[in-house]
Amino acid sequence: MSKHDHNHHCRTRTFWSRRDFLFQSGGGIAGIALADLLNRQGLLAAAQSDTCEAPIPGNPFAPQPSHFEPRAKAVISLFMAGGVSHVDSFDYKPALQDYAGQPLAESVVVRQGHPGPLMPSPFEFQRHGESGMYVSEIFPHMAKKVDEVAFIKSLYGRSNDHVQATYEMQTGQIRMGFPSVGSWVTYGLGSESSSLPAYVVMADPRGTPKGGPPIWSAGFMPAMYQGTLFRSAGDPIVDLQPPVGMTEVQQRGRLDALASLNQMDIAQNPGNSELAALISSYELAYRMQGCAPEAIDISAESEATKKLYGLDDPLTEPFGRQCLMARRLVERGVRFVQLFSGGQGADWDAHSNLDENHRVRAAEMDLPVAGLLTDLKSRGMLDSTLVTWHGEFGRMPISQRGVGRDHNPGAMTGWMAGAGVQGGQEIGASDDFGYKAVEQRISPHDLHATMLHLLGMDHTQLTYRYNGRDMRLTDVHGTLIPQIVA
Repeated sequence: MSKHDHNHHCRTRTFWSRRDFLFQSGGGIAGIALADLLNRQGLLAAAQSDTCEAPIPGNPFAPQPSHFEPRAKAVISLFMAGGVSHVDSFDYKPALQDYAGQPLAESVVVRQGHPGPLMPSPFEFQRHGESGMYVSEIFPHMAKKVDEVAFIKSLYGRSNDHVQATYEMQTGQIRMGFPSVGSWVTYGLGSESSSLPAYVVMADPRGTPKGGPPIWSAGFMPAMYQGTLFRSAGDPIVDLQPPVGMTEVQQRGRLDALASLNQMDIAQNPGNSELAALISSYELAYRMQGCAPEAIDISAESEATKKLYGLDDPLTEPFGRQCLMARRLVERGVRFVQLFSGGQGADWDAHSNLDENHRVRAAEMDLPVAGLLTDLKSRGMLDSTLVTWHGEFGRMPISQRGVGRDHNPGAMTGWMAGAGVQGGQEIGASDDFGYKAVEQRISPHDLHATMLHLLGMDHTQLTYRYNGRDMRLTDVHGTLIPQIVA
C-alpha cells in the first residue's frame, strides 16, 4: 500500500459570531486559571520525571511499520563535500601512469578550463585486507576496513555543478525544492526517539556545503520532516533554551495554554494535521532542552573511545567529534544522521593543488570514519546501522592547471558498510582512466532505492501526494543494487 499524505484536503473555514468568540475565549482563559489554581493546591497529576523516555501522545514521528523486515534501523550518511577524486582514493587506475602526459582520446568536458593531459595519481596505491582491495596511501585507517566495506565504483550523476550535483545525491533531483533522502526516511519510518529529532544534520564547522539548507530540507513535504541542524559544540540547537528567568513551571504552563488554544482550532477545523504537527514540534523542542545536550555530551565517553575517533588530535577532532556524536544519536533512536566533511572554502574541490588538498581532507576524516566503524561493531550496532560514504561527483583523469583535477560527474566511487552488507567487494567499474562509469552503472536513484530497501521500504511504494501526483524519492527510476541487498 502506498503511503500518502492526507493533509491536503480542502479546509472548511468556520466563522464565529461575536458571542461564540467571547464564550470560547472566556472558557479558555477560565481553564487556564483553573489549572493554575489546581496546580498551586497540588491537585494536578505529577509531571513525568524522565522526559527523555516518556512517549508523546500523537507524536507524528512515532515509529511506523516498514514494508518488510528491515536490515537497518538507522543511517549515518557521510558526505564528502567538494568532490572526492575517485582515481586518487579507492579506484586505482594504473593506466594513468602508463599513459601519463597523453591526451584523453575522446571529447572531454571541463568546467573551468585549463585542461591538460592524463595525469597519474600523486599517491601510492596498495592492496589491503583479505579481499586485496586497492586503497590510496592517504587513507591508511580505512585501508584496514576494506573487508567490512562494499565499494561502489560505477556511480555517476547528471551535473558537474557543485550545487546541482549535491542536490541530486541528496534529493534525487538536480533542482531545489525536493525532499532529502533523510526526510523521506523520516516520513516513512518515523523515529525511535520521542525526545530527539528523527533527522539530524551536522555541517562542517568551517561552513555548510555548497547548496546550503535545501540539501536537508523537506521540500514539498511538511517542514517537520526536514533535518534539524545540530552544532558539535555548545548548545546543539540555536535558541533551544528558554528565556533567562523563565522557570520550567512557567514554560510548561505556556505550552499547555498554547496547546489548549490549538486544540480548540483543531476541533473547529478537523483534518488540519499541520497544526497538530506544530503542537508536536513545540513539545519536542521542550523535551529536547533536557535531552539533546546529553545526547551530544561526550564527556562520559572513555579516553580510549575519544582516541579511537581522533579527539586527541586538532586535525581529526572536528570530524571525529561529529562521528562520535552520530553514534550517540543513533544509539538514542535518531533515525538518520547526516554528516558533512568539508565546508565552503575548505572542501575536496581540488582544482589547483590536488596533492595537498586531498592529503589534508583525507587526514581529517580517515581516522574518525574508521573509528566509527570500529565503535559501531564493538557495540553490536553495525548490523543495524547503515553507513554510507560518497560526494557529489568524482574528478577528471586529466590535469587542470597542471596539478589539479576538474569535476567529473561521469564516474565516482562511494561505499556502504553495516546493515548486513557484504564487505570486501567491488561493485561496478569505470573505464581504464576513470572517466566514465561503464560496468553496472549506478545512478543516485539506484543508490537511494537500495538505501530504502535496507531500511525495509520499497522505494516504489514510499510516496507522497503532491500536485496531483504520487511523488517518490526515486521519481520513476531506481534499481536495487543486487550485491548490496543480497
